[in-house]
Parts: sequence; structure tokens; C-alpha cells
Amino acid sequence: MDVGSALADATARLVAAGVPEPRADAEVLLAAALATDRASVVARAREPLPASVGGRLERLVAARAGRIPVSYLLGEREFWSIPLAVDPRVLVPRPETELVVEIACRVTPRARRILDAGTGSGAIAAALARELPGAEIWASDREPGALAVARRNLERHAPGVRLVRADWLSAFAPGRFDLIVANPPYIPDLDIDDLAPEVRDHEPRSALAGGPDGLCALRKILAQAADTLAAGGWLVMEMGAGQAQEMRAAVAADTRYDDATVAADLAGVERVIAARRGGNEIERGGTWTRS
Repeated sequence: MDVGSALADATARLVAAGVPEPRADAEVLLAAALATDRASVVARAREPLPASVGGRLERLVAARAGRIPVSYLLGEREFWSIPLAVDPRVLVPRPETELVVEIACRVTPRARRILDAGTGSGAIAAALARELPGAEIWASDREPGALAVARRNLERHAPGVRLVRADWLSAFAPGRFDLIVANPPYIPDLDIDDLAPEVRDHEPRSALAGGPDGLCALRKILAQAADTLAAGGWLVMEMGAGQAQEMRAAVAADTRYDDATVAADLAGVERVIAARRGGNEIERGGTWTRS
């Protein structure tokens, strides 16, 4: 079998398994088996496929046909142009979560003390360390497995970030941070079974399920952050589709916050909410307001 035939066979198997992007995934898996990139897979289409590569490709394709996420099979996912180690102990970082980093940097570009609550793989903390190199950054998670993955990534990409095991903000003193960011679980419990098999069956449920309406963690963080933020500090959180109205109302009902804004992702989904703690402003480059 040559490389092109192996690619066609892998693609057909993934099509039969219902994988959403079978050709692209087949190219990625074959590139991994060949220890090359996707462009080289196409260029080498007529070359014979080494037997050792065929065995590895067979294992990868079988696992992908079982709907294991490609990122778990490769052990890596890029976020904010940073290659991150991932495995089933953490969520696969999504492109839309980069909006949390973008908005955080807009609303408070001079934050000195930052917390990434529920850090998972450490993706947001690593990105903020790159964008705000002068800040003191902490990352927390309650899951030991997630902390192990985050430690590996942060030691590689942002060794100055401090890791701590904590249930959201419970371990931190009042007024400790100028900026708190979070990508909490926000899927309503009854919706979990309707998710794609890659997510439902392989990603950690504790990082997905947000309670009956999906807002349990979001509300908890909002309440805790009002104490943990310094006056004028910002809370920036990712949320799910259709949750913006309720989160706006929750911010408005908490008199400790005096400003809030919502940003939509590239698909037009209102994805990120930013709420400002009342009081004297921390030093920053002006308040960002959405046009």
C-alpha cells in the first residue's frame, strides 16, 4: 500500500464511523504516523507506506473511529499559538476560549495580579503570561489530574505561573487580584447526553456539567470574585450559548459590580462576559466597551 491509498482507506473508515471531518483527521493521523506534516502526506502520496507506519496508523484510525478526540491521540493541542499537552484529564482547549484572553487583555491590560480559576490544561494562564509578562499570575484547579497537566504546560511555556489546588476562589484572600478569568463548566446536565461522542464520552464531565441550567459554576464564581477582586478589578468568564441574558441580570443584581459587557465569538454566539468590581479603579489603559 502506498501513502495515498492508506490515506483514502483511513478516510473511508472515519466516514463510516461518522467522524465530522474525516479527510482532515485522516491526514493529521497519517502525518503523525509518518512523523511529518499534512502537506508532506499529500506530496508523498505515491511512496510505499512502511510496515511500521501502517501499524501505528491502524491503531490511530481505530481509536479515532471510536470517537476519541484527535488531540488526545496526538497528546497536544495548540491554543493562542502555544502547543499544549492534553489528555483525558482536561478539556481540549477550544478556539472560542481565546476570546477570554482577548477580552481580559482589553479590559485591564495593566493588571498586576491575575488568577485563572479552574485552569484545566493551563491554556488561559499560559496565554496571559505571554501577553502580560509583567503580571503575577496564579492558576487554580480542584482536580489533581488537571493540575498535573497544567504543571507540565506551564513549566514549559510560563514557568512563573503559580499553581494551587482550590475549589474556584476559595483559597484566596479578599482583594487579592486585579483580574480573574475562568472557563467554567456551563453545559446543562440534561444536555450532556446530546453532545458529540468526542466530548460526551471522552472529556472530563466535571469540566462540562454546569448543573440544571448550566449556570451553577458561573454564579458561584461571580459571587466569590466580588470579594476576591480588588476594587476596580475585572472578572472575565466564558459562558454557553443563550446564557448571556441571565448572566447580565446576575451581574446587575450584585451591587458590588458597577460595569459589565458581553462579547460574541466568530460564530456570533455571546461567549464571554466581563464584569467590573466597583470601587476605585486599578491602573489600566481605559475601560473597553463593545461597539
